[in-house]
Amino acid sequence: MTSRVWPLEHLRFAVDAADVALWCWDIDTDALTMDDNGFRLWGLPFSETVCFEDLSMHIHPADRERVRAAFKATRSVTGHYETDFRVMLGDEIRWVSSRGKGADEGLQNRSKFGVFIDVTQRKQIEEASELLAGEMSHRVLNLLAIATALTTITGQTAETVEDMTRQLVQRLTALGRAHSLVRPLPASQGTAALLGDLISVLLSPYDDEGAFAGRIKVSVPRMGVGAASANALAMVIHELATNSLKHGALSSSTGMLDITSLSTDDDVIIIWAETGGPRIAGPPLRNGFGSRVLLRSVEQFLHGKFDLDWQAAGVVATLRVSRKQLAE
Repeated sequence: MTSRVWPLEHLRFAVDAADVALWCWDIDTDALTMDDNGFRLWGLPFSETVCFEDLSMHIHPADRERVRAAFKATRSVTGHYETDFRVMLGDEIRWVSSRGKGADEGLQNRSKFGVFIDVTQRKQIEEASELLAGEMSHRVLNLLAIATALTTITGQTAETVEDMTRQLVQRLTALGRAHSLVRPLPASQGTAALLGDLISVLLSPYDDEGAFAGRIKVSVPRMGVGAASANALAMVIHELATNSLKHGALSSSTGMLDITSLSTDDDVIIIWAETGGPRIAGPPLRNGFGSRVLLRSVEQFLHGKFDLDWQAAGVVATLRVSRKQLAE
């Protein structure tokens, strides 16, 4: 059986359809000859030949020496080879794959032959996949860290297994609500949830009941919260809400809860203000589990500052965290 000889115009149609650029390298003169696709891929005007060193000046500086070495090494590498590198076209960066055969296989008239292929889209997909995998790993580690801390403290303070189970389930549920909000946002707005959405969803179980309807108001600027901070902020909101339902504004039919936010160039200040609940005589005599969760969440995971003002009309909690930290 003989191989079919393809007309040159058919080969050119196939090359153009595959968006492949052809090159020929004279190993004695170091001159490269490329087709129109090759010059277009490199962003250069057409010429009969071009020196490899001229091309290398358009290779990304971080890849340049590696490509030079790889290209020269093809003289001794047997079989097929493939080298990927970045090409700079002004502000644009393209990923190019150079492919051919090494060890002078297929050498014709002291020339080697191969192709350049634009693999920018493939590389972008690979980078996105690697970024997603790293982000997912980071989120899982953060969730495990918080869950481990919750389990440890709950085990130390709960009086019964049932009590420990109830407290832990409540807090992990709050964590789950925050995590379910994680979604991509524009870079300027963080990477997870919007602050107002996060707070509203976490408080929705308390406001959905008939006695509480409309008594919780959330008025915060539009800003993003990163995955790690969303998890920690969920714990803070949950502990404050639990305390309010037991002893504060949400335990009374006349109680109100206002959540507002102030911001500076560097920091975001979230204010939780309760009014209309049972009159407060002063701060509690001892700090319980909830207080420890609050402090640990704010200090360890948000790296922020937390203050409780036990006013007679209701507690006012102030959380101060940097904008940068909130977006992480």
